[in-house]
Amino acid sequence: MIIVYFFPMIFRHLTAYSINNSITSIASKGALVLIVLVIFCNPFRAVAQQITPTNDDIDTTNKKDLIDVFQKTFKYTPQKIQRRGRKKVYFSLIPTSSAVPGGGKALITSTSAAFYLGNRRNTFLSSVTFVPYLNFKGRYSLGFRNNIYTNKNKWNIQGDTRFSLYPEYVYGTNQTNNQNNRLLITYKYFRFYQTLLKQLKPYLLAGIGYNLDYHINIQTVGDTIGLPKFLGYPHGTATNQNSVSSGITFNLLYDSRNNSLNPLPGAYLNLIYRVNPYILGNGDNTWKSIYLDGRKYIELTGQKRKVLALWSYVWTALNNNVPYLDLPAIGYEPYQRSGRGIEQNRYRGKSLVYMEGEYRSDLRDDGLLGYVVFANMTTTTGPGDGKFTGPHPAMGAGLRVKFNKRSNTNIAIDFGVSQGHSALTLNLGEVF
Repeated sequence: MIIVYFFPMIFRHLTAYSINNSITSIASKGALVLIVLVIFCNPFRAVAQQITPTNDDIDTTNKKDLIDVFQKTFKYTPQKIQRRGRKKVYFSLIPTSSAVPGGGKALITSTSAAFYLGNRRNTFLSSVTFVPYLNFKGRYSLGFRNNIYTNKNKWNIQGDTRFSLYPEYVYGTNQTNNQNNRLLITYKYFRFYQTLLKQLKPYLLAGIGYNLDYHINIQTVGDTIGLPKFLGYPHGTATNQNSVSSGITFNLLYDSRNNSLNPLPGAYLNLIYRVNPYILGNGDNTWKSIYLDGRKYIELTGQKRKVLALWSYVWTALNNNVPYLDLPAIGYEPYQRSGRGIEQNRYRGKSLVYMEGEYRSDLRDDGLLGYVVFANMTTTTGPGDGKFTGPHPAMGAGLRVKFNKRSNTNIAIDFGVSQGHSALTLNLGEVF
């Protein structure tokens, strides 16, 4: 299997960059978790040659969503969606409010458009999403995501572009410290990620991308110690410093999920190897990293929908000079969904291993309401000393309301708790 093939290469790189035994240990444990997960789901057996039936093929006769409730309550008949040939464009808009790092609440509005660029029977749904938010305390962000599949899924274009200005709490290298032992920093952040993937066979793609992380004018708020001394880490922490990481990524993706907004059934495996060379403007901060993400969705028998969802990822920096804000951190993986119940950036280090499990079930036979219970765990190595810390657990539960039965999209309302922190979050679609 692919994951077994790539891990020997990963450990050769770990050796080449003199990663100490504790880092190798944490990566090994994370690798073991992912290998067991993938062997358990065995997604690479005889890959099917047909794409999962589209949402237009799903029988929703006895299902109900908020659109049905709205139409029945207000006796409203919506205008039919215009067709262009055999293509449809599905729009959605949802305003949310959520706690953010640095304090306060954020007003978040997510606007998305989904469409097909080929026959629905052999082409996945493409989407573009615009997500601006404001917390009325100096933090705002403008974000744009794209996930485009061409006809017959021959090519996949993934992107994440954003500009943010916000405060954020950082913690010392002793990551078991008290929740109040933290320092507030401010900076501007520009991200530009684009990846082009070519289909090798159904569900399996490979490609290359470009990642830019640009942190501008990093400053502390109410600081009497100094950020380098507080963190015990000298790279990318100087006052008023700009931090640039410009890199090429090599990507391998397996995705058999029938619907990324509410997967059932299927598996997902994503490997990203990032190289930040001198010639791309990194100066002396040339570094490499590996990100490996595995997910499995298991349908359980019963009259109502029941799903066991498993998620684990390993994220490792292979050098000792990575700018601090580009080190692996909880809640900063590509989709920024990990660590429910844990404050974003609460745990940051040279290596990070994350595991989460969630049980999902309907409360009603028509699927209008459902619930989830979840638990997750984070382990890290310190950014400078490489010492193993954790595990840091969190747990919680959530309510699901069917937003659109055709796309099987839920409104997800979750409450999570961990040591010294709790948070209520709202998303359109499942967390993973």
